[in-house]
Amino acid sequence: MPTVDIDPDELRDLTGHDEKSDDELIDDLFGLGLEFEGRTEEGEFELEFAPDRLDRLSVEGVARSMRYQYGDARGVHVPSPNSPEWTIEVAESVPDERPYVTGAVVRDVNLDEEALESLIQLQEKLHATMGRKRAKGAIGIHDLTMLKGTAATEGNPTIQYVGVEPDEDRFVPLDSDQEMTPADVLEDHQTGQTYADLVSEYERYPAIYDSIGLFSFPPVINGRRTEVSTDSRDLFVEMTGTDQWTIDKMLNIVCYALSARGATLEEVKVEYPDHELVRPDLSMKTKTVAHDRIETILGIGLDPDEVIDLAERSGLEAEKEESEDGNLVYEVTIPPYRVDVLHPLDVIDDLGRAYGFNELQPRYPDVGTVGGRHERSRLERSVREQLVGHGFEDMLNFHMISEEENYDRLDVSPGGDVYGAGEAATIKEPYSEDFTMLRTWVMPSLLMVLERNTHRSYPQNLAEIGFAAEVDESENTGVAESRRVGAVLAHHEAGYEDAKARLQALARNFDVDLETPPTDHPTFISGRTAAVVIDGEEVGVIGEVHPKVLVEHDLEVPVSAFEFDLAALQ
Repeated sequence: MPTVDIDPDELRDLTGHDEKSDDELIDDLFGLGLEFEGRTEEGEFELEFAPDRLDRLSVEGVARSMRYQYGDARGVHVPSPNSPEWTIEVAESVPDERPYVTGAVVRDVNLDEEALESLIQLQEKLHATMGRKRAKGAIGIHDLTMLKGTAATEGNPTIQYVGVEPDEDRFVPLDSDQEMTPADVLEDHQTGQTYADLVSEYERYPAIYDSIGLFSFPPVINGRRTEVSTDSRDLFVEMTGTDQWTIDKMLNIVCYALSARGATLEEVKVEYPDHELVRPDLSMKTKTVAHDRIETILGIGLDPDEVIDLAERSGLEAEKEESEDGNLVYEVTIPPYRVDVLHPLDVIDDLGRAYGFNELQPRYPDVGTVGGRHERSRLERSVREQLVGHGFEDMLNFHMISEEENYDRLDVSPGGDVYGAGEAATIKEPYSEDFTMLRTWVMPSLLMVLERNTHRSYPQNLAEIGFAAEVDESENTGVAESRRVGAVLAHHEAGYEDAKARLQALARNFDVDLETPPTDHPTFISGRTAAVVIDGEEVGVIGEVHPKVLVEHDLEVPVSAFEFDLAALQ
């Protein structure tokens, strides 16, 4: 989970509650869902929080939430930015891989050491989370007084977002004393080496110019000329990325943090070749939430005025309305810095926190039930015990995986007609590039475990009863979910017969008819592969893993494996 370091004294100052002791602050923070993990060497709180509340990645955002919690602030606050004086002009030469840019001017900000450290932390935490390690969005913050915009026809000073050849121009990057080309930065600069993979394959590199010259090489590094210090009072914030919505929301979070320091926001024009934007985009969205659903989820009775009060104490605003069927609903307004509110349940969670989850009284359910193990759970437990009895070590792996691990490294084409090649249910906004989809079979996970265990002795016999999913339009949800039984045997003499013997024993123990007619599957060796047919239905695959798959996973011993649908044993 992400963590953020917060100075308790600064938190007291920003909330206006100097009387709060450290222990009281820790309790109040826990009420917001921020868990105290300890202290840094400097005595700051180290707080762990759910990654959805990215507006709390800085002390300013945490203080804002606490002011709402204390009742010192209510409702939605939206800063009123001044009209734009600066323009970002987007050239057609900008790389297609990173076409989007946004920005804002921030004036009269008071950057002492603590404020500057908080801004840098916010920048890096946003890079690591919403920015996907700068791949999806990267932030550049510059001292505005060091920029000189090109005179534009409308009078606004203009900077250009362009694409340049790797060795076309030179600038002095941060943490350097010498001029370097973008290619030099990727080759010789420590930060450039860290983020080289983001742009090294581009034909042209992203670059931002003012009338003096190149001052930013996104998403890698800024120029030293515009470096921000405690003496900076006016800032130019620019962000580039692969998605306009993402960088606009990241910009909102930064703007709100600086606004909390007393800064004045100023809009910036963004001129694309075919359209124009004005940023920051501080427009608000709304969610409709039914009153009876609020009461059902929280388990308490509330009158409408209480709901509106709770919404305002959550930094939201709510208005009573009557739905078409005559029920009471609320039109809830969401502030621009909230990127996590995707569903009415997110609103209800805020209302519950404002009410105080510790204030909820436990009660027995209206219907008495006796707990028991589900039939599927009984089957899983029985199969797991059988697998352990046959010499397998039981595994529990992540359900999420990357496309490369699920398909490419096993030589399977997505959407193909072989076992495990079904169309994946992908994550629209994945938190990590390593977890972009739900796996379509468990075999990739087992081979990944073998890959990480090459330093251990053999044999390694691993098994997993795990979740898999694939797109299926015939399902109500559009996704077919299933439980799979997967097993691998890795040792110097592992062969098809070893895997089949254990599969036959498993089938015999569950009194099902097993057949293994020959088949072809790209993950396995041709002629040493068979379909798993149980009670006349093809439900899986068994075979010896192909050498090219073994090489891909750095495995130097043979591996035989099988996988089939758990439901076939019922």
